Amino acid sequence: MIKQRISYFCSLFLLGVAILAGSPTSAAEPLKLDPAIEKVESGRIESVARAVPSAVSVFVPGGGGGGSGVMISSDGYALTNFHVSSPAGSFMRCGMSDGNVYDAVIVGIDPVGDLAMIRLLGRSDFPKAELGDSRAAEAGDWCMVIGNPFLLATNLKPTVTYGILSGVGRYQYPSGTLLEYGDCLQTDASVNPGNSGGPIYDADGKLLGIIGRCSFEKRGRVNVGVGYAISINQAKNFLGYLRSGRIVDHATLGATVSTEPDGGVVVSNILESSDAYRRGLRYGSEILEIDGRVVQTANDLQNVMATLPNGWRVKMSYRSEGKTVETLVRMMGVHLEDELLKKMSGALPPPPPRPQQPNPEDKDPDQKDKPEKDDNQPPQRAPRGQQTGKPPVKIPQEVKEQLAERKGFANYHFNLAEQNAFIGSLRNQFPANDSQTPVPAQGERKGWLIKGETQQTPSKPVIIQATTDKMSLQIGQTTFEIDKRSEMYDVVTDGSAAGLLPALDAWRRMLINGPRKFGESYYLGTMPLGGERPLRDVMVGIAGELEVRWLSHPDTGAVEAIEVFADRDEDPAELWILRNGDPKAMPNALDLRYGTDSILKIKVTSWEEVSASELEWSADNKNANNGGNLKLKKAVGAAQNTSRKNEVRA
Repeated sequence: MIKQRISYFCSLFLLGVAILAGSPTSAAEPLKLDPAIEKVESGRIESVARAVPSAVSVFVPGGGGGGSGVMISSDGYALTNFHVSSPAGSFMRCGMSDGNVYDAVIVGIDPVGDLAMIRLLGRSDFPKAELGDSRAAEAGDWCMVIGNPFLLATNLKPTVTYGILSGVGRYQYPSGTLLEYGDCLQTDASVNPGNSGGPIYDADGKLLGIIGRCSFEKRGRVNVGVGYAISINQAKNFLGYLRSGRIVDHATLGATVSTEPDGGVVVSNILESSDAYRRGLRYGSEILEIDGRVVQTANDLQNVMATLPNGWRVKMSYRSEGKTVETLVRMMGVHLEDELLKKMSGALPPPPPRPQQPNPEDKDPDQKDKPEKDDNQPPQRAPRGQQTGKPPVKIPQEVKEQLAERKGFANYHFNLAEQNAFIGSLRNQFPANDSQTPVPAQGERKGWLIKGETQQTPSKPVIIQATTDKMSLQIGQTTFEIDKRSEMYDVVTDGSAAGLLPALDAWRRMLINGPRKFGESYYLGTMPLGGERPLRDVMVGIAGELEVRWLSHPDTGAVEAIEVFADRDEDPAELWILRNGDPKAMPNALDLRYGTDSILKIKVTSWEEVSASELEWSADNKNANNGGNLKLKKAVGAAQNTSRKNEVRA
């Protein structure tokens, strides 16, 4: 790459010398470029041509400003900044380089990371950007920024600026805890107000990030060649959360850290309630790696944490008391839900640019023949009613059909769509069978009868029975029965092997009732399973004191794990469901885990839907778990809360 750049600039220099020296060229003969220059230039032209169609110009209805965006799917989903979408509210108007203007609706927002997802309506074959890998980008790489600076794209033809990446892994401090730019890209390609939310591409036209900030001289509005972009790898982590229609939060480790004088990231304080504490992280522990990335300074850790959503569970390694520990850590949220909503309402983002209104007496002589009205310009209306006292801008009917309000959501409509997709997929998997519809009041009750054996030496026979009001687990001669909801809470908080029963019960009730009747249910988004990609789809259902999460494979839709939370400050019961690849096939194994410990593995030999009258219960042996097979005792050490100077919240 460096040799190519040197060759390119040398060729330009020699060409300039030849021209200044009066190199003999005929006026009729075209100037011949050096092959190296011609190759670079033709490649750049092709890259721009590939990139431009996916760029989006965003306009706030009523002439209230706008910005830029980028299309990431052919069915209309696009990314922009939260500070671009928020003045528009629930809908906006978007132009593309094909000369057409489309209505767009808000989908989901990330006010902490300054991201928003919108959906353009009206077609299903939008040109989309090819997502790149921002982790592979290096300072000095060529890049281009395409967008709508100062809302100049009134003819819907975006502005293209070219330059290099001036830096990678930059950190820009948030406003309070909102609008944080971690692990972002810096560029000298011209970035101005209105470029916000738009794409930055690499030299091949692949999407590297979302432009969001630029530094201005003396707080003015003049570009000085320092722009910042949210990395596309961060955006990838949040795509599922944004598509859920929620107002999403970022992750925190639940600890503060500092950089040691000789290097190294050391914990200076940690919450006892954090999962990191449960995994053994303590004051003085040195964090080595998180989510597959080596961290050597507190800034490194901040950069990584800024790219992770709330609730994700990622791999982490640390050194404590001379030992290196590799584990999984479940992230906490930076905010409580109500706290985030309050901060959003009290901290408005910077105002978007507005179209410049030229002085008629100061008209550019080169533009004097331009008609007063441009037919390609997006329609401009009066400012929005809530700002001027005039009636608000009318929401198009097509937008109304894709809008639904609910607390904690930018647009609940898209969450409902994901819930419907989840239950449809779940009922198409094993076991569904007769559980797809509720049992009639006069009908015969049904239940699951699962048989197998423990995967241990020596193995023991296992029988699991489950109906809508009673469940039992028998391992060898030990039996545990549940017929009260409160007992389900107890077995999870106790770390009991019977914790698989609440997971199976939730699975069965979701199949029968669906999300609407299960309890408070919503689609969370996507996250790793056991710290591993691909990201799994996550459905949440809350019934009584238990919160249940179903993690499904993104390609097959097969449920791979069910997590049951009794207390957010304790490990959930995790039931991993193992299959032979076919989501419609009977699971061949069940694995119950708490934290990073697997306490019960069952090889499944049969799984039947039977009449409840065929099931046998052992009331005399109820709660007979004194054999030690059904209980896991937990121990959590005492916290050390010593603080240090120059600590950084992770």
